[in-house]
Amino acid sequence: MTLLTSDVRSAPSARRERPGNALGVRPSSRFPALPRPALEWTSEVQAATAHLYERVARVIPPVEWPFHAPYVKAINDLKHVRNATILAHNYMTPEIYHCVADHIGDSLQLAKLAAKSDADIIVQGGVHFMAETSKLLNPNKVVLTPDMRAGCSLAESITGADVRALRKQYPGVPIVAYVNTSADVKAEVDICCTSSNAVKVVESLGAERVIMVPDRYLAQNVAAQTKVKIIAWSGACEVHERFTAEEIENYRADHPGVQVLAHPECPREVIEVSDFAGSTAAMI
Repeated sequence: MTLLTSDVRSAPSARRERPGNALGVRPSSRFPALPRPALEWTSEVQAATAHLYERVARVIPPVEWPFHAPYVKAINDLKHVRNATILAHNYMTPEIYHCVADHIGDSLQLAKLAAKSDADIIVQGGVHFMAETSKLLNPNKVVLTPDMRAGCSLAESITGADVRALRKQYPGVPIVAYVNTSADVKAEVDICCTSSNAVKVVESLGAERVIMVPDRYLAQNVAAQTKVKIIAWSGACEVHERFTAEEIENYRADHPGVQVLAHPECPREVIEVSDFAGSTAAMI
């Protein structure tokens, strides 16, 4: 497997900039403003959210719930008024995941759910590229991302300009993008894949060589399962790449009989010492 180095990366000045309204028409032009909720802990809020607190009581202490509950109630009330649906990634905090989300899942599951949504507004509880994906699948809907700064180190490791540079360096070689990339990158590649179907997608191209972007660890794990020569971009998730085989062995020593599940975004050495490797949905 070939690992690309920084010589093919675009200059810093070419890095992607995020426009403030990139995800669609400004909601204010389509939906009138509503009164701001009080966001106070009251007996009404307590009664309205008691059944929801039961879902998170093991992970949110009673002393913290009066802070979360007013927001939970206000969000749930507002989404019904606006005919909105909230898609929450598995990495969301408990009060979001269990108390306000309408649908939960990994990035692929949420993309499929977004495509089927009949809501007027889609609120994406996840990072920026997930909201972009929802907008691509629902161009006529309003897609909201609560924080435009919510980013992904993996998605930020490559731009559309980088992909164009790769095409010049490797003419005729197909490029596969992991779904965890920006719309800018997706527009420049030949096909997208997920962590669960990456090998199948690579082999479907019928090529001797394939470029995979941006995750070098996913590329390494695919290379170990196919005869296709993989040329890998040098991006990585800053969380998954921190794990080591030594750490896994230490966990096993401290917790005899423990089962270790790993995501394909982890280094190859971690995958090799784990009991199972698969997508987030597969692990759950």
